[in-house]
Amino acid sequence: MMAESKNVVELVALSQANGKTAQGTIAKILQNAGGSDLVGADAEALRAATIEIELAAIDIYSVFEARMQHHFRRGPFSRKLKALLVESGKADLAGKIHQYYLAINVLKHGKGESYRELLREPTPLVVVRPAEDTSSEEAPVTDAARPVGLVDVTDPSFFAGLTAAIIEAAKFLEKR
Repeated sequence: MMAESKNVVELVALSQANGKTAQGTIAKILQNAGGSDLVGADAEALRAATIEIELAAIDIYSVFEARMQHHFRRGPFSRKLKALLVESGKADLAGKIHQYYLAINVLKHGKGESYRELLREPTPLVVVRPAEDTSSEEAPVTDAARPVGLVDVTDPSFFAGLTAAIIEAAKFLEKR
């Protein structure tokens, strides 16, 4: 007998638990470092926790998109969702979903139009780093130069905001 598939909200809750664990690891490492450079095992643990959040963010947005795609006929899910939210008077949620969609694209593909659009965002929800400011593998890691890529997923508001926006959008779509 097959187990019942979890809905998007349940899957987001599982993802949030994993994200909180990684965020806790990051906070503990940075607190213990007290502003000192991180090297060795601490730097590696910080890198691993950061990658864990990046992967969790990509995974949960992909699951959201796959599970909610049936609400639209064809075409790009995120663009159609944004248009529907704006049309339904939910411009604030549309803006959030769009910014997180762009951030996920940057995590997956690096610099490109999504990255440039995030840099131009007048009210950013996501901390975006200029390409030359991203940490290198060899550099010591300080609180000011965490092992982040173009999108700083170590910012505690990133994953919390992403998952909250996904839950709100999923509930909106399911009520339609």
